[in-house]
Amino acid sequence: MEIEFYGAAGEVTGSCHVLRTGSHTVLLDCGLIQGSRRDEARNADPFPFDAADIDAVVLSHAHLDHSGRLPLLVKRGFRGPVFAQNATGELVAILLADAAHLAERDAEYHSRKTGKQVKPLFTVAEGAEVMRQMRGVKYHEIFDVVPGVRARFRDAGHILGSCAAELFIETEAGSRTVVFSGDLGQYDTPILRDPDPIDEADVVLMESTYGNRRHRDREATVREIGEIIRAARASQGNILIPAFAIGRSQEVLYQLGKHYEEWGLDRFQIFLDSPMAVEASRVYWENSHLYDEEASRLRSGNGGMPLLPNLRLTRDTEDSIAINRLRAGAIIIAGSGMCNGGRIIHHLKHNLPSEKNHVIIVGYQAYGSLGRRLVDGAERVRIHRTDVAVKATIHTVGGLSAHGDLEDMSRWYGHMKGHPPVYLVHGERDSQAAFKTHLQERFGCRVALPEPGETLDLSRLPG
Repeated sequence: MEIEFYGAAGEVTGSCHVLRTGSHTVLLDCGLIQGSRRDEARNADPFPFDAADIDAVVLSHAHLDHSGRLPLLVKRGFRGPVFAQNATGELVAILLADAAHLAERDAEYHSRKTGKQVKPLFTVAEGAEVMRQMRGVKYHEIFDVVPGVRARFRDAGHILGSCAAELFIETEAGSRTVVFSGDLGQYDTPILRDPDPIDEADVVLMESTYGNRRHRDREATVREIGEIIRAARASQGNILIPAFAIGRSQEVLYQLGKHYEEWGLDRFQIFLDSPMAVEASRVYWENSHLYDEEASRLRSGNGGMPLLPNLRLTRDTEDSIAINRLRAGAIIIAGSGMCNGGRIIHHLKHNLPSEKNHVIIVGYQAYGSLGRRLVDGAERVRIHRTDVAVKATIHTVGGLSAHGDLEDMSRWYGHMKGHPPVYLVHGERDSQAAFKTHLQERFGCRVALPEPGETLDLSRLPG
């Protein structure tokens, strides 16, 4: 009875941990590594286990750094079920299809350029194959994962359908309750419910993305966005918002709709330039039973969410290209959230060289990503093999992050009786070290920072 820490141990992306009971093996997530080209090249490496030996996957949520290597797992021999909250299953289908389409397109381009056959990490068909093995589960419903392991999903408040997973393990070596946090959201965020409290566990695998940070107050963040919009109107420039298609895009649209008159948004053209974000917004709309109280009230009272009469949904490539002819008065929400690909790259290339323009960063930026270089103050960046001057103003508004900060994560952990031992995953080492100190000082608990390949023997835990 053990857990091997594999992906997202000592780094933020590539979530994947292996639970072995002696007779069965379960994966917790199977995500893509994101960041620099060197980091992303690791996705093609062999797994440190035989995919055919995996009996089941428990998936915390849909983001690709948690779900994006599932097609590789299936391609390499995995035939078991993938358990996910119902809305997560719908979103995974959208994300994998989009990622596969981009991979196929890039492989075709590099094959033509080099004259050598370049294969995508996975194809659209291979992404679709995962969905045959997806098993949807409701929140709070206890279900059998494999013999000897049962689980229950609790709302993590990160994106629609995101979960913290309680795993109830019964073996000859004893019984243990393992809690895997997945990614935890902030409390009191629009649309989503707060993270569910969990009463007890023998051990907690916990994310630590912002373990060294307190987010700016959300109301202050919203005021700052209003100020940026007024500044862009005064400078007669454009606003670019790199946003993950799932989660941040929907909240940005929510805030723009809610403050439409206050911010004078009738003077702008607003674009959701992401076919995937358009599809994800449909899933959000159709799962209103998962909304928080405020969003539910708005939806029922207005017959819908706050409206943006000047919002344009640009699905076609030609419509996306046409946006770059606008020199002023455009608010462009496009992926990817870390500026590592997608349509935002083209908009950045056209808009970064002008000091009239503004870029609003609303989510985490991994080391090595273009978004991280912009946040860190790069004066020039490389886009499509071209040096691009960064003269636009770069704004980081952490208050809209989908991840909770150290206070949010501490509040969630603080519900657990006896303050069980914690193993911090999904965070950079400086963030983890700071959060470790914070948890130890606040709760007196034991906190470990596992290395990739390190194994935790669950039978040796008190219980």
